[in-house]
Amino acid sequence: MQLILLACLAVVASAAPQLAPLPVAILRDDRQDNGDGNFQYTFESENGISVSASGSPGSQGQANIQGSYLYPLEDGTFAEVRYVADEFGFRPESPLLPTTPPVPAHVPELLRIAEEQRAAGITFE
Repeated sequence: MQLILLACLAVVASAAPQLAPLPVAILRDDRQDNGDGNFQYTFESENGISVSASGSPGSQGQANIQGSYLYPLEDGTFAEVRYVADEFGFRPESPLLPTTPPVPAHVPELLRIAEEQRAAGITFE
């Protein structure tokens, strides 16, 4: 009985339509590479995804890049992220990214008191 049930499940699973995702048309794909480390590219597809960036060699051997990317969200709006990547790291900016909360007003005073106590030799265990 179990063998028949397993065989039926296998037949149903293999008979299910296998829909391949439709290909997405590329609307724009521009690339420029000057050969000296400077570059620029822009990409756009019909599903709303777009990417653009430009870069140049940095003073410490890194690439300095400024760019952005945009993609559709499930609710029909778009998410956009702008970024800079250089000797200070990758720094994205977007309203969708979480931000650190502000430091409470009393914290600087507590840090000052703790530093005074440390300088006076006071220790806590």
